[in-house]
Amino acid sequence: MPKRPLLALMAGAFLVLGLEGSASQPYSEGFVGAFALQSDHELFGGLSSIEMSEDGLSFLAITDRGAWLRGTLTRGPQDQITDATLTEPRLLRGRFEAPLEAGRNDSEGLAVAPDGSVYISFENVARVLRYPTIDGPAQNLITPREFASLQRNSALEALAVSADGTLYTIPERSGQLTRPFPVWRYRDGKWDQPFGLRRDGGYLVVGADFGPDGRLYVLEREFHGIAGFSSRLRSFAVGEDSLTDERTELESGTGQHDNLEGVSIWRDAGGSLRATMISDDNFNFFQTTEIVEYRLSP
Repeated sequence: MPKRPLLALMAGAFLVLGLEGSASQPYSEGFVGAFALQSDHELFGGLSSIEMSEDGLSFLAITDRGAWLRGTLTRGPQDQITDATLTEPRLLRGRFEAPLEAGRNDSEGLAVAPDGSVYISFENVARVLRYPTIDGPAQNLITPREFASLQRNSALEALAVSADGTLYTIPERSGQLTRPFPVWRYRDGKWDQPFGLRRDGGYLVVGADFGPDGRLYVLEREFHGIAGFSSRLRSFAVGEDSLTDERTELESGTGQHDNLEGVSIWRDAGGSLRATMISDDNFNFFQTTEIVEYRLSP
């Protein structure tokens, strides 16, 4: 998400004032744990998307300033994260050797395709790039003219790829409180917009992923001023021209977690679906970069 001064100021006020109450709220059913990530590297921060390995022991993440990193996790007896080792963040490349230009490097959505290639969506200049390898040069996907009309700094926030390699991307904002979020689909070298996603009040789309069950999981976040953030995870069955069988998988209390923006759905050793989410600290000292995990109901 963009570094909005008002959001940063209010979030900072929340932490400085030390408002209590949210932390004492019971977590939603299935809460596994939260683990803070730390690094002194100048590129570290603003983590906006995450993709977990199938065994839940490593991940790929991107920042909203055009960098990427990998992490290796240690888990405890309750399968909660107890330690993390991070690689140094590296800048995403453009079509050649140089990194993405400033103003065009606001990377937000991340999806790893079945063939191992990496797709990344962008929020400022709305587009999707393909990386055959994450440390190599980018390949441009065609960009439909409609992307240019998306709200600047609120464009392609969420990105997910299905088992057959079809891409789906959703902007952070829809343009009106009562207007559904448009869901864009890329397959066979073409984009279309087959359906929309219902918008509820102040919830904005920030992440998406397809689970091993074939369902589309959409992470949404609402900002409540000095009280902090709340998050919601919904899932859907994806048809040719509609989203059906909507389920609310979890909804956090206001202020329980920081600014969760990325989500990855995987199956743990016990056979349960796991939602691993990561928070964007907006490069602010008063916010936290953390990984938050929930087991989802069968």
